[in-house]
Amino acid sequence: MDTNVRGTLTVLEACRAELARSERPFRLLHVSTDEVYGSLGERDPGFTEATPLEPNSPYSASKAAADLLVRSYVATFDFPAIVTRCSNNYGPYQFPEKLIPLMITRALVDHELPVYGDGLNVRDWLHVEDHARAIWEVLTRGRLGEVYNIGGESERPNVTVVRALLKTLGKPESLIRYVTDRAGHDRRYAMNCAKLRRELGWQPRHGFEAGLASTVQWYLEHRPWWERVLSEAYRASNALYLERP
Repeated sequence: MDTNVRGTLTVLEACRAELARSERPFRLLHVSTDEVYGSLGERDPGFTEATPLEPNSPYSASKAAADLLVRSYVATFDFPAIVTRCSNNYGPYQFPEKLIPLMITRALVDHELPVYGDGLNVRDWLHVEDHARAIWEVLTRGRLGEVYNIGGESERPNVTVVRALLKTLGKPESLIRYVTDRAGHDRRYAMNCAKLRRELGWQPRHGFEAGLASTVQWYLEHRPWWERVLSEAYRASNALYLERP
């Protein structure tokens, strides 16, 4: 809450004060998440920018609150801001508490791979380079006051991703350990990115299978990088997964 709500308010006020002091071309891009939309059913269409906000966890509620703060500053003060909402990112340099790097780094040392619930929660996987390109397009050419969804259009159940990683690494599926599901764990996310395509011509360049393979290769080639942060990553993952009853 301090970071996402109070922090966003602080940034908005600081920018507004600076623009009042010295007016000049400026725009703020607020990066949000698909989690603010809540959860989809198995056959529901993907989230659009018009989907009502229905956050189900305190984290996603704090992100939704930040989105609404930005919206209110646009409406009240004509503040030059844009909001993006992205799906799950993956790729190089991701901190190893997140699903894909956590599973890679644990599998490489033959540790158990904790998977929430039945492993069938579905996420839309977005390569970080595609996300960065989308942010740049929105920042430089997007319409002020608008929201843009960014997704990889690559829906996969979590356990399918874990199995693909194990196959790539030549490790057995017996390493998978199903653990108690997370409270408020949304079942499915999917993003409709038609607005981003239509207005700015963006589309993802990284197919999921190729992107996942290149991500695995990156972690194999940069072991000293992730080994330096493993103690903190494992502490975080233990708190999230392994200390549950």
